[in-house]
Amino acid sequence: MGAQIAGPAPLRNTALLGLGVHRPERVVTNAEICELIDSSDEWIQSRSGIKSRRFAAAHPEESVTEMAISAGAKALEAARMSGAQIDTVIVACSTYPMQTPQCAALVADRLGTGGAGALDIAAGCAGFCYALGVASDLVRAGTAEHVLVIGVERMSDATEPTDRTVRFIFGDGAGAVVVGPSDEVGIGPTVWGSDGAQGNAIRQEPDWVDFAQNPDQKRPWIIMEGTAVFRWAAFEMSKFARQIADKAGVALTDLDAFVPHQANLRINDVIVKQLELPDTVAVADDIIETGNTSAASIPLAMEKMLRTGQVKEGDTALLLAFGAGLSYAGQVVKMPRLAR
Repeated sequence: MGAQIAGPAPLRNTALLGLGVHRPERVVTNAEICELIDSSDEWIQSRSGIKSRRFAAAHPEESVTEMAISAGAKALEAARMSGAQIDTVIVACSTYPMQTPQCAALVADRLGTGGAGALDIAAGCAGFCYALGVASDLVRAGTAEHVLVIGVERMSDATEPTDRTVRFIFGDGAGAVVVGPSDEVGIGPTVWGSDGAQGNAIRQEPDWVDFAQNPDQKRPWIIMEGTAVFRWAAFEMSKFARQIADKAGVALTDLDAFVPHQANLRINDVIVKQLELPDTVAVADDIIETGNTSAASIPLAMEKMLRTGQVKEGDTALLLAFGAGLSYAGQVVKMPRLAR
């Protein structure tokens, strides 16, 4: 009989201890987008609610890694912690340009963690909530003490500038939170899932292997079947939002805020209507000035709500992310402290 293995430590509560973001300086208006696509400011706003978005500066100034480091440092500041207190870094991203080394390892080193565990998660627009669920469970089980979770994207690199179906939708940015143990529950159970049968609705075409073998063709870009995605998100996500609230034991009417993925203002309006949320629940609308930043969407939206006074630290919010995969994830959280 082999040696006895020690069991895991008792489960702990977790919370968001601090939030920080990086918003690129360059503001790109609908008018600028329409210089290369056959559209108009009026059409874009009526279909998506977007007035502007941010595009990152040329590499390496605002690379995925640099934006992640910037947001991560601000989250540490908000949590009143140093990098040395972080033992795990998780980066959610679908536009990191390297297969190796992983972005999280570079971020962990630059933030002075002293060799933290590091992994990247690619789950499209649902990536941040996927990563947050993993981080919370790591801390709850005692595998990690403090986890830095970062959602970051350079969607401007992944969308073809003349494609009128996707170019106006996306923007760039990063957001980060510190997850750690707490006396009270600050992060509820995660609800997540996917529908790979509809995976083709948001895809990269061609894949990089095909492009390497046939370099004369158009380089890989993100392609989206807008109608299919709209129907799936608008008419399925309310069900998952209810599951998230039920699993957390929180009534929708008791929420202070609803933070849906900033994919499309019309989609979010439909979800809010189906949930019958009262006017007392603040609803994130960061998409108007930031566009769809994929895995960075949720933390950026949280930051705007805190910065503008829509919510305050400690308020109860339901996070709901959805997108490529098609995948979704979410949890109920207490809003964190914001970096100055």
